Amino acid sequence: MQTPSALAGVYAITDPYLLPGDQLFSGVEAALRGGVRLIQYRHKRAPERQQLEEASALKSLCHRYAAKLIINDNLTLCQAVDADGLHLGRSDGALADARQKLGHGKIIGATCHDNLVYAKTCYEQGADYCAFGRIFSSSTKPDAPPCSQHILETACKNPYPVVAIGGIDLENAPSLIEKGVDMIALIHGLFGQDNIEGAARDLCALFDHTERPHSRLTRSHQ
Repeated sequence: MQTPSALAGVYAITDPYLLPGDQLFSGVEAALRGGVRLIQYRHKRAPERQQLEEASALKSLCHRYAAKLIINDNLTLCQAVDADGLHLGRSDGALADARQKLGHGKIIGATCHDNLVYAKTCYEQGADYCAFGRIFSSSTKPDAPPCSQHILETACKNPYPVVAIGGIDLENAPSLIEKGVDMIALIHGLFGQDNIEGAARDLCALFDHTERPHSRLTRSHQ
């Protein structure tokens, strides 16, 4: 399990439409300059070789800024580039199997939508964080199932780190941090902005300036 600082703050998720071609690297570096320390690489439709090349380059870029790279839904790619972690949706393979294959030194996250029972199961199987959402209307995934503010608030009372995702921006993020979420995951709210570095800096600053109800520490795998 990772240190608390590794699983707190702004969680940036790449998007091939917002960051086409080499803009992937310039956009991610802008976010890193702005203070983001957790990047998820997501490009499901790219050829395998392209995914391998992009993920490898992103890992080197992230590590230059003491940041971590998470691979979306692809255990094989995660292993191939020795990324810092893996994020799994409900239909993307068994979390317990991924934990066994990756070992305890890697981050594993799980998409839980609004299902607290599933989140508990994921945590028991070795998940480092549970992601809930969509919280607000999302331009990236408009058809994603919604998660209520009540469910999110309840999730924040559990021992696992909580990620909120879906339609989050600079205006609505403080309300989520006040509820106790450990991370806010953004796609368009960060990479869809004209000034990515400035947006990242403003979003990261919210965690310093918004009062939180508690500080959750991560557990350690045995």
